[in-house]
Amino acid sequence: MKTRLATSLAAAVLALAGANLAQAAQISGAVGATSQGDMTYRIGLSFDWDKKWLQSSTGHLTGYWDGAYTYWEGGDYSGAHSLSFSPVFVYEFGDSGYVPFIEAGIGLAAFSKTDVGDQKLGSSVNFEDRIGFGLKLPGQQKIGIRATHYSNAGIKQPNDGIESYALFYSAGF
Repeated sequence: MKTRLATSLAAAVLALAGANLAQAAQISGAVGATSQGDMTYRIGLSFDWDKKWLQSSTGHLTGYWDGAYTYWEGGDYSGAHSLSFSPVFVYEFGDSGYVPFIEAGIGLAAFSKTDVGDQKLGSSVNFEDRIGFGLKLPGQQKIGIRATHYSNAGIKQPNDGIESYALFYSAGF
């Protein structure tokens, strides 16, 4: 079941990549820490929706699809891996130059194990909830801070959940 889900998530990310090559794509990297003090390392691929809603003099709403691999480092245990896929909504405060933004999204993540650090997730399939803020830079670059929570929403016990607080950078290609 775990392998099948991880393969399905990877196939969805690859299919999305192939279907959206004409859209703006970005690769991202993030380094963070869990609420227990363990490190996380994330690499992702995202595709802009190329849509704008609620346009005003303040800014507009847009978004992107995000697929990522995360390595969860641990002290006394071997590391865990996760694949995730999320739609992310972004509110950008402007259109050009240096543009501040906030983002939020909910997606799915498949973990290689149900114990990550001291946290017991209960299942290898979890929801990924994120919120963040940052700054769009010229040249299709972004920097920011993101908080991400993973849990199975009480579908299976135990459901300790785990958080990652990370600094991220992304660039278009």
